[in-house]
Amino acid sequence: MEHKKLILVVDDEPVNLRLANSILRDDYSIRTATNGVEALRLAQSAPMPDLILLDVMMPKMNGYDVCRSLKANLQTRDIPVIFLTGQIKDKDETQGFEVGAVDYIHKPFSVAVVNARVRTHIMLREAREELSRQLMAINNELEMAREIQLSILPSGTPKIAGLNIATRYIPMSAVGGDFYDFISVDEKHLGILIADVSGHGLPAALIASMLKVALFAQSPHAFDPARVLAGLNQSLCGKFRPHFVTVAYIFVDLEKNVVSHAGAGHPPVLLWRKREGMARELAENGLLLGPFAEATFSSIQVPLEAGDRLFLYTDGIVEFRSPAGEDFGGDRLRQFIEANHTLSAEHLLETLLSQLWRWAEQAPGTAQLDDITLIAIDILSY
Repeated sequence: MEHKKLILVVDDEPVNLRLANSILRDDYSIRTATNGVEALRLAQSAPMPDLILLDVMMPKMNGYDVCRSLKANLQTRDIPVIFLTGQIKDKDETQGFEVGAVDYIHKPFSVAVVNARVRTHIMLREAREELSRQLMAINNELEMAREIQLSILPSGTPKIAGLNIATRYIPMSAVGGDFYDFISVDEKHLGILIADVSGHGLPAALIASMLKVALFAQSPHAFDPARVLAGLNQSLCGKFRPHFVTVAYIFVDLEKNVVSHAGAGHPPVLLWRKREGMARELAENGLLLGPFAEATFSSIQVPLEAGDRLFLYTDGIVEFRSPAGEDFGGDRLRQFIEANHTLSAEHLLETLLSQLWRWAEQAPGTAQLDDITLIAIDILSY
């Protein structure tokens, strides 16, 4: 049997208490108080009321003060309060709403009005509580999704003599559409993939999780970037709409001292050349992954020397906005890489992220319009 909702009626006039009780008792359980102090005690006593009818004019502690105390208490702040009053001035009603009341019932009581107002606010509270439960369930699911997504990202960076690798992954929300991973072939050969799924939130995160399995299947030919992207596209094509995936994949060969690169609609990889003292773009791009079954890819190969640096990123960084609406941009990023080439890979990423939020004139973690993933790879002495 469903329990009746509990109404606390507070009024210093016994006749008003009797009248309210006679109107509501058939549909609700009634608890009464004749002053503010007693009302505050009963409001916190189990079972707590589902709604409070509160007289405005009472000696010692008026209804406004009682309502302020109720709203200041974590236990009672969500209980809806309807003021009972014989005053009809606008400023009195305004004051009531300012202290947290949800409605007014004017004296003398109208049976129809009392029933309608009480029923409406009981239903509204039930609706808010249901929405709160649903929101909590959604947040719990998002947290679980976040933990799952983080679990598919590398727990660390490969430890390969001759390379120093640093990464940063900063989703825009609880879950994101960026992804990165490594194919560690041996102590001289390493494949590195960075990807960005269009859109945000759970759909993008689910597609990003598909890349983990799809990339693993490409391990036997990790040395061939064009073949890796063709295999990824074959695995992803037709699996989702209207999303797509941009990808950059590089294969570092420390035996031959070269890096091979292929891309699929992704921002170019930056290569800082110690010998030249400048950064150049590696931009061998094919079609986006996902929409085009017939897509083909090609790769380029460039030499590496000790002191060089490779930098991979998603477009969340170049599309980071200033207050004036200006993008951080690829040129500014390249200039930053050149100006800070003496920093370690780890320090470079930290400094870059700090500069981004200074650019946005916001606190770190705010003003982010997209997921951000960064990978810096230093080529050390062989």
